[in-house]
Amino acid sequence: MSTDIPVEKAAVNGVRTALGLSGVLLLILGILVLVWPGKTAVVVTAIFAIYAIAVGLVYAGLGIFSKTKGGWSRIGHIVLGVLFVIAGIVAFSNLAVTAVWFATFVGILVGVTWIMEGIVSLSTLGDAASKGWTIFFAAVSILAGITLLFSPLWGALVLWLILGISAVVLGIIQIVRAFTFGKQ
Repeated sequence: MSTDIPVEKAAVNGVRTALGLSGVLLLILGILVLVWPGKTAVVVTAIFAIYAIAVGLVYAGLGIFSKTKGGWSRIGHIVLGVLFVIAGIVAFSNLAVTAVWFATFVGILVGVTWIMEGIVSLSTLGDAASKGWTIFFAAVSILAGITLLFSPLWGALVLWLILGISAVVLGIIQIVRAFTFGKQ
């Protein structure tokens, strides 16, 4: 028993390993996004396509093989499954075009979200402790959302690059934390 690693040391080593691995993965992801933004987006799109096909097969299987679901539920699961599989296959038919479409969709979604967030913050103006900051936030949010709606692909590219930069910085921080975790 004297050769066993103490439980506390094993736990610290486990945390250090997890921090180090997540840091390395984040760093690699960030570098890939920054060096090959288009190719990385295509790979991410392929991952989503694989996910769509897998989820579609699960839904279809639930609809076909379920003994507890009623008729309409089974039909709904099968239809949803088929739609997911079709979406995955269509995405695979031209991953580059799908990546551009997906980026545009995300850009529009973020733009609409920012506009709605600005409107919601204006609707809470009566309850705000700082009306000036609330109006400023709402104005910036609405203007940023409108700007993003006029150029959703450009906005999505900027967000993608910010994601890459963030992943590099956070990956480096995680790696440093892995080396320093548990040391007094």
